[in-house]
Amino acid sequence: MVSQFQKLNDFNISEFQHFIMVEEGNLGNANIRHKQQPGVQGGRRATLFVFAMIALETMAFLSNGVSLVTYFYGYMNFSLTKSATALTNFMGTAFLLSLFGGFISDTYLSRFKTCIVFGCLEIMGYTLLAVQAHFKQLRPFPCKDVVPTKMNECESTTSNQDAILFTGLYLVALGTGGIKAALPSLGADQFDERDPKEAASLSSFFNWYMFSITLGAVFGVTILVWISTNRGWDWSFGVCAIAVAMAILFLSMGKSVYRTNVPKGRSPLVRILQVLVAAVRNRNLHVPEIAQELHEIHDKEAGNSEILQRTNQFKFLDRAAILRNSEDAMTSTATGSWRLCSVTQVEETKIIIRMLPIILSTVFMNTCLAQLQTFSIQQSTTMDRKIGSFEIPGPSIPVIPLLFMTILLPLYDRFFVPLARKMTGIPTGITQLQRVAVGLVLSVISMAVSGIVETHRKNIAIKHNMVDSPGPLPISVFWLGIQYAIFGMADMFTVVGLLEFFYAESSAGMKSLGTAISWCSLAFGYYTSTVVVDVVNKASGGWLSSNNLNSDRLEYFYWLLAVISIVNFGVYLLCASWYKYKKVETEKAESASVDYLEERIDMSVSRNSSP
Repeated sequence: MVSQFQKLNDFNISEFQHFIMVEEGNLGNANIRHKQQPGVQGGRRATLFVFAMIALETMAFLSNGVSLVTYFYGYMNFSLTKSATALTNFMGTAFLLSLFGGFISDTYLSRFKTCIVFGCLEIMGYTLLAVQAHFKQLRPFPCKDVVPTKMNECESTTSNQDAILFTGLYLVALGTGGIKAALPSLGADQFDERDPKEAASLSSFFNWYMFSITLGAVFGVTILVWISTNRGWDWSFGVCAIAVAMAILFLSMGKSVYRTNVPKGRSPLVRILQVLVAAVRNRNLHVPEIAQELHEIHDKEAGNSEILQRTNQFKFLDRAAILRNSEDAMTSTATGSWRLCSVTQVEETKIIIRMLPIILSTVFMNTCLAQLQTFSIQQSTTMDRKIGSFEIPGPSIPVIPLLFMTILLPLYDRFFVPLARKMTGIPTGITQLQRVAVGLVLSVISMAVSGIVETHRKNIAIKHNMVDSPGPLPISVFWLGIQYAIFGMADMFTVVGLLEFFYAESSAGMKSLGTAISWCSLAFGYYTSTVVVDVVNKASGGWLSSNNLNSDRLEYFYWLLAVISIVNFGVYLLCASWYKYKKVETEKAESASVDYLEERIDMSVSRNSSP
């Protein structure tokens, strides 16, 4: 090692310092590449472009998430139930398609290129929606001011109009799904999670990533909702397309400073299937007790940048790493084979399996979120939304919890995390799973409060004999802000906790897929929302069956969600206590990093000393 550094006598020291800075990130993760450009790459500076993109993209996407139900109901003449179902299906699909985006990002495209490609698809979707909203012949005559009991008399959409609507919607869903999978991982790649200082910055990144989402959402539910209400939906969709185009521009501006991943065409899904097939083929073999007797690849040239230690869970899968003969060892590579896989590949599969109970136990919280985004918006249209002479659009009500979050997130990151870090010694202050647990508790409280507020709203309608009146009730819309604020705090804890947890626990070649899995909690939440409404309607005899909230039993529905949320929290605690965190063989990783640095120094010295 000394002889290697003696060669630096003829090597300009400033060039060596620059070389060390450029190659620093390679020591942590061989999948992350630094382009040799002047200046320091990665770090907080690079994440600014990521924050800009997610803020602009969220501004477009979330504004539609809170207001599309009024577009479906008032302009496309869908019934109240069909409007809620169409919205939840759209939102659920958008988050579920993040799995496809994660697969593409980890296998074929870099995270940066994935964001660009899928962003263009999202622009196409908004453009198609804007065209339909602009030309009256592409949609039915709107019935937005008709009494709810006469909605059945309105003109229905044709099959061609439905085709245009849903093509545009699901192009947006596909685009935002790809961005949601790749963009968090692109930002997190700018920090080395093995470096103690950068590990703390990585945790802070996810907090500020959520802050950027919140900031974009604030503008979305205010400015864009105002545009759709006062200027028209064609203007609103057009502005959404422009916002996503600007997001792509901002992300492209930071290309020269990113630490970018280099996919090697190794599908994470294929790697998982290889483990399952190899384990079944070797099902009759005895599993060795000593980990060293199982097959592992330590050669860094094979692209194995992270060596995972064997764990005791799911021992059946360890059979995939049993070496039966020398021929299996010769044919096995870092990409795995259908007969023999490495311990690391087996552990990657175990990680995915261990994650499933965690993600499934957080689904119901997002079912509750879907109800707030649909029924609360409808509640707001029956309430007094005026502040003086200004009337707040109903879909802008979520700005209340968003404003709370813009204040709480910096306080959490700058005050709570450092204080908790001193007490626990954990870089994130508390573990990611503990953070998710806090969010689940807050969601229970939010649902209970929602039932109380709805009871009060209905009592006002009965008291003033306005049960069948389409006009606003004499009750302020800010009553809904209570339940929204509590759920906003729940979201702050849960979403960030899940994103950070799945990124940290995923193996080096599955980071995008890992963050995509975290979004699946939202996807399944929206899908189960539709199922829950249908089941409750049938079991209760029609709590939510009419188009008039004043005569429905929405308060019973909220209280039912609160009770189920308590049960769900208990299930989550069991899943979280059962989960085993991954273990990385740090010594071998550090040794490989030193070897890699020595080779790079040799190359640089040789290149510098050549005539």
